[in-house]
Amino acid sequence: MTTSPILEKAERIRDVIRYIKRFKNATVVIYLDDDIIDSPLFVSHIRDIALIHQAGLRVILVPGARRKIDEYLSKNGISWTYENGIRITPVEAMPLIKNAAFDAANVVMTSLAGENLTAVIGNWVRARGKGVLSGVDFATAGEIDKLDDNTIETILNNGFIPIFPCIGWSLNGKPYNISSAQLASQIATHLQADKLFFLLPDAELSAKNFTIPKDLGLSPEGCVPAMNIEELDEFLELNKNQTNDSEQKIISMLELAKKSVQSGVTRVHILNGSIEGTLPCEIFSDLGSGTMIYKSNYGKFRAMRREDISAVLSLIRPFVSKEILLPRSEQQMEAEYNDFIVYELDGAVRACAALHIYDRSQAEIAALAVDETCAHIGIGPKMIEYLIEKAKTVSIESVFILTTQTADWFEKQGFVADSIDTLPERRRKIWNPKRGSKLFRLNLKK
Repeated sequence: MTTSPILEKAERIRDVIRYIKRFKNATVVIYLDDDIIDSPLFVSHIRDIALIHQAGLRVILVPGARRKIDEYLSKNGISWTYENGIRITPVEAMPLIKNAAFDAANVVMTSLAGENLTAVIGNWVRARGKGVLSGVDFATAGEIDKLDDNTIETILNNGFIPIFPCIGWSLNGKPYNISSAQLASQIATHLQADKLFFLLPDAELSAKNFTIPKDLGLSPEGCVPAMNIEELDEFLELNKNQTNDSEQKIISMLELAKKSVQSGVTRVHILNGSIEGTLPCEIFSDLGSGTMIYKSNYGKFRAMRREDISAVLSLIRPFVSKEILLPRSEQQMEAEYNDFIVYELDGAVRACAALHIYDRSQAEIAALAVDETCAHIGIGPKMIEYLIEKAKTVSIESVFILTTQTADWFEKQGFVADSIDTLPERRRKIWNPKRGSKLFRLNLKK
């Protein structure tokens, strides 16, 4: 049985439509690293931002300005130092820093105008000076004190894109220099954004550049597609001694991502801005092309409902085509849906599995399917674990699976080969010797 190209294309179109509906009116904050702004792909990223905005998402932009500030200060013979990643300059540098920050914001605003989008640059950040910490005077460096929520909401509701330069003002109008990345994180936290993106050059979390935790799933390209907070902590611990500037920048963004997620931002994404199309790919798919940081309760398992039947049939269709799963009709699903659980992500069904109980001694785990976009975040083993626990609650002695192509995977989960003769009589009657499925069993008795 094969899936036609037209059907596959239709499914992709349906997926895009589902995502557009799901994220319409969602708030997304995008940090644009200044190396991205200066790159040949900047125009392409701006077009993608226009696409995201036109899809109905509320977009907020925070451009980086470090290189432009370096340029302005160097031209005027003003030196600076860094303390814990924070720039320290004399007071006379502040007018130059402010001009550089607004110039960077203007570059972004001008590019958006070329896409017929209206953007607004404003002074919506109240700041205070960092002051003297551990004997170090941070001079012109500031911290966010408050955001002008009402004005920001008005701008977003009118369909405009607010652009935040890395400057904040005190109550008496004194300007302070603020880290753009920290500003993006705090804006996302303050507004409880649905997504926060850090768009960086060559931001690839792979074994080529980092030490990857042993049990962390990788994409087919060898990159980390997603980490929950616990996995992120392990990743940061393993890579705490990074000395390369590029890797250090990614580590600092991951630390900000952790704080943001812990403070209520739904998801944070580290994106490789050296890849064209990375923004829409990350938004309009589950895992996209970057690395997503999320809380451990991201997504949820739940009982299948009758209205999920169409989604589950679509989910298992590719596995039926590859002869990994048996085909199921809508009528069959109507009769069996109470045996199923699903994994729901952003309102969409992305994995399913069933527990068919034959008698008090045996149950079958069947129809395990995980969407390829979630295949590398451990959903399959978690579904097996979930169903095993469900079987234990009704005192099932063992669970079994029948498989033609995934024996190795189930053996890794602790299942061992068993004889077809041990199948419950009702299940043995419908076993097809031509298909040649092999039986693997997990004993649940203590």
